[in-house]
Amino acid sequence: MSEVPGNDRLEQEQPVTRRSGGSRRRSGDAAPSDADQGASGPEHEAAPATNGHQAPRLLEVYRNEVVPTMMREFNYRNTMEVPRLQKVMLNIGLGEALTNSRAMEFAVRDITIISGQKPVMTRARRSIAGFKLREGNPIGTTVTLRRARMFHFVDRLINAALPRTRDFRGTSRSAFDGRGNYSLGIREQIIFPEIDYGQIDRIRGFQVTFVTSARNDTEAARLLELLGMPFARVTE
Repeated sequence: MSEVPGNDRLEQEQPVTRRSGGSRRRSGDAAPSDADQGASGPEHEAAPATNGHQAPRLLEVYRNEVVPTMMREFNYRNTMEVPRLQKVMLNIGLGEALTNSRAMEFAVRDITIISGQKPVMTRARRSIAGFKLREGNPIGTTVTLRRARMFHFVDRLINAALPRTRDFRGTSRSAFDGRGNYSLGIREQIIFPEIDYGQIDRIRGFQVTFVTSARNDTEAARLLELLGMPFARVTE
């Protein structure tokens, strides 16, 4: 019986094994050391990257502290009954924009820095001769904040900006509109740390409106108070 050619050569070849990394080595070679493996071990694997953003601090306060407290005080049966912030609106009225063409530019820049969002320009709806106002003239700027950006702004307003107000003695408790919404007047935009005093044209104030889902002013006041709003003390 004839021999199959090539069998001697196959028998003389040494068996091969695979490394964990996929490269091949012969059985006679020395096994790789821990130092050669480097960071290939499981303890050196990089942590998986996450694309999610961390929830605002004030939102965590609302979920963990405000909701349980208001459910206990107002006897809510469901967490969905608890009032919540729906949006925050910032508004600047600029009558000076009729004579000062750059006033609108500076106001838009200040609101953008403070809120982190580009505001929209408000225009006159009708012409008023006594004020030298024509329909369509720019008379102000406004921006509406919702969700995470809203909570970030309210957190900075309560904990960083309001304490920097001159002769600050608390915010008014009588600025509710009867439907659970609250308006707060800011006299100087420089109370926000983001505003550079050397880059503004003049001291300018604006209005902040808190729109809530509260059914009355009592619930809205308690909601803002638990979020940290520094209301003025009631003197008896």
